[in-house]
This record gives sequence, structure tokens and C-alpha cells, in this order.
Amino acid sequence: MNELSQERDIETNIPERMDQLPWSRWHVRIITALGTSWLLDGLEVTLVGSLSGILESKNGLSLTNPQVTAAATVYLAGAVCGALFFGHLTDRLGRKKLFLVTLATYSVATICTALSMNFLFFAFCRFFTGLGIGGEYAAINSAVDELIPGKVRGTVDLFVNATFWVGATVGSIAAFILLGGHGLPLDRSWRYAFGIGGALGLGVLLLRLKVPESPRWLMLRGKEEDADRVVDSIEAEVKKSGKQIIAPTAEKLKLRTRDHTPLKEIFANMLGENRARSFLGLALMVGQSFFFNAVFFTYALIGKRFYHLSDEKLPLQLLPFAVASFLGPVLLGRLFDTVGRKPMITATYGIAGLMLAVVCYPFAHGMIGLKGLGICFTLIFFVASSAASAAYLTVSEIFPLEMRAFAIAVFYAIGTLIGGVGAPLLFGELIATGSKAHVAEGWALGAILMIFAATMEGWIGVEAAGQSLESVSKPLQSR
Repeated sequence: MNELSQERDIETNIPERMDQLPWSRWHVRIITALGTSWLLDGLEVTLVGSLSGILESKNGLSLTNPQVTAAATVYLAGAVCGALFFGHLTDRLGRKKLFLVTLATYSVATICTALSMNFLFFAFCRFFTGLGIGGEYAAINSAVDELIPGKVRGTVDLFVNATFWVGATVGSIAAFILLGGHGLPLDRSWRYAFGIGGALGLGVLLLRLKVPESPRWLMLRGKEEDADRVVDSIEAEVKKSGKQIIAPTAEKLKLRTRDHTPLKEIFANMLGENRARSFLGLALMVGQSFFFNAVFFTYALIGKRFYHLSDEKLPLQLLPFAVASFLGPVLLGRLFDTVGRKPMITATYGIAGLMLAVVCYPFAHGMIGLKGLGICFTLIFFVASSAASAAYLTVSEIFPLEMRAFAIAVFYAIGTLIGGVGAPLLFGELIATGSKAHVAEGWALGAILMIFAATMEGWIGVEAAGQSLESVSKPLQSR
């Protein structure tokens, strides 16, 4: 039996040292390297939504309407599998190994998507693209929260999640240019779109090679000397920038190290001691997943079916949503650290749900045009994007260190299965009926889920603003 498989007691101040670090250029570099996972996902979602029209044409793959929505479902199914598989490995093998593997998986699969010749190969590539992205969620969110000081964790986490919408904006503009006949034949332009996404992923992979392993994960696995070296190097870099390092003053954290946490123990914690938190995470994830996947995977189809937009103009319909969804967390994010998690999450979920409910009636009765509908969703997304980002922040904060990545994976997977996989399938059928009223009923369901999530947050939400991760949720291995 090797040393790491043996349990032993240690005392460490690694968490306090990480939380007391002043914001620095080092943190900016880390966020740049890691936060791109959300940007890539936004690029993927928007590209497929924007390119749905051409993929259905002879210039694309001659896909049917159900095949377009099925491809979206396959992508999300891959994301679910990737989150669970890679999420478990992230807690067991480390954050760094997995965020390199998951990004490489995404990049290769996306490039292969550009080479698709039929629906089956396209769907196969979409599954593995989702596999990489799903793994990214677990690996990246756990790593980011463990590397960022507690006093700004909410602000930074919401900003990182908001980069999804930067990707969505880039995807909308790229699709518009590629489909606008700017010197590129339409039968190859959509291939270039996917190729760009894959190439971007490979470029980011090089940046991540310099990102260190999470010191919190290292201490948990008994590698306290490695953890100290990582934090020492960070502190040295911060000092060079002229900022002061505050010496630890709190009592050291006492842990019993071990090489992994059994799944039986993880699920016992989720369904036992942290059962209420599990229900909260599920409600938040399902609500935001259903809403965003329902709209982003189908809005282009709605514009084409009910408002007769051309394929070339469809990409720009998603652009205002993406811009508003990025600005929301950027402008509101600081409030999640100052006003607090609980009031802000309750407010953003509740307001977004009520606004969505208001849109249903005029759309169902033909009282609103595409421009008016776009304005309404732009306002809704400004609020709802902060709510969605806060869902990932919440799940990352409220579960112990040993199971953080897997907890993110589990609730992301459940939320995606119910909201992400179910929503595109449901709305694909609703749009196919040609009835605006039926589509409005689907939106009404999304509004109910968002309002229910707001109620759950107000009832059993956990206030984690400004607190260390270990105080919000005590490690399973603490002594």
C-alpha cells in the first residue's frame, strides 16, 4: 500500500492563505485560461442554433427539423455523460489533469464536426463535443472557486460563467458573416464555423498548461508540501506586484487525508446530511437549464417558422440576447458578494420567471412581432443569466471539498436531462405543430420552474457571501 492510500492526519492553513490573497494579475491569468470553457460552450450552442437553417438545406446536411433538435439533444446527452464521468475523475485525480483532457476532447470533436457528411456522423461528433463540455463544467467550476479569494468569489464566478455569452456573441457574428455570402460558398461556410471553435479550443489548451493544480485538492490528498509550494509561488508573484500578503491568524484546518472519497459516502452525504441543499441545487439547475435551452436551441426555428426569417438573418436574432446576458452578471455580479447570495438569487430567479410568464399571452395571441419579442427576451436574459450563473456558484459552494466537482456534475446532469434534453425535444414538437399557443405553453412551464427555484432559494438557500468554502461546507475529512 503506497503512502497516499494510507489515511493520516494533517494540519494546514492553505484555505486561509488562498482566501486572504489580494486580487492580482495571477488571478486574471487563471480566469483567462479557465473561464474560456464557458465561452466555448456559448459558441457551440449559438452556432448550432444559428446554423440550424442552413443545416436543413442542401448547402448543409439536408437535416429535418426533428434531426436538428435531435442533434441538440445528443450534444446535451454527451454533456451529461461527460459531467458525470469526468466529474468523478476530477475529484479523484485532480482538477488540472481533467481540465486539460476535457478541453482536448471538445476541440478534437468540434473539428471533426466540421467534416460531417451525414446526420449520423454529425450527431456522433456532437455527442463527443458535449462530452468534453460537460466535463469542463465540473473541472472548471471546482478549480475556479478553489483558487479565488472568498471575498470576491461571487463576482468572479458570475463573470466567468457570463463568458458563455461572449462565446454566444462571437457565434452569432461568425454565423452571420459566414452565411452572408462574404466570399465563402454556403456549402462550406458552416464547416468553417465549427472549425474555428475547435481551433480556438486548442489554443486555449496551451494557456492551461501553466495553470497549477488546486492547492485545496492537493492538501486533501496528503500532498501538503506540493500545496505549500503552489501557494508560496502565488504569494511570491503577488508580492512582486507590490501588494501585501496577510499572514494567517486562524486556527489551522485539521484533516485526515486519503486518496479518494467513495461514491457511497458522497451519495450518503447528498441524500442525508445535505439533503435540503441537494433539493436546492436541483431546483436551481433544472429551472435555468430548461429556460435557456428551450429558448437558445429553438429561437431560430421560431423565427423561421412563425416570422418567416431567412437563414442569413437568423444569427443576428440571438445577438441581443447574448449581449444582455453577458452584461447582466457583469453589472449585477458584485451584488452577490455585497447584498448576499440568498436575496440576489431569489430576486433574479423570481423576476426572470415573472417576466417570462408575461410574454406568453401576447405571443400566443399574435399580439407581438419578432422585434418586440426580441426586446422582451433581451430584458429577461439580462436578469436570468445572473440567476443561471448563480446556480453553478451555489452547487460549487454548498458541498464539501471532497465531492465538489462530482456534485456539480450530478446536479448539472440532472438539470440538463430534465431541462436541457427535455426542452429541445419538447419545443421541437411544439414548433412543429405550427401553433404559437403551444409554444407559449412551453414557455409558461419554464416560468413556473424559475419561480419555483426562487421560492426554494428563499426558503432553504445558503448564505455564502464572503465566507471560505470550508466554513460554508465542512470537509468530510475534517477532524
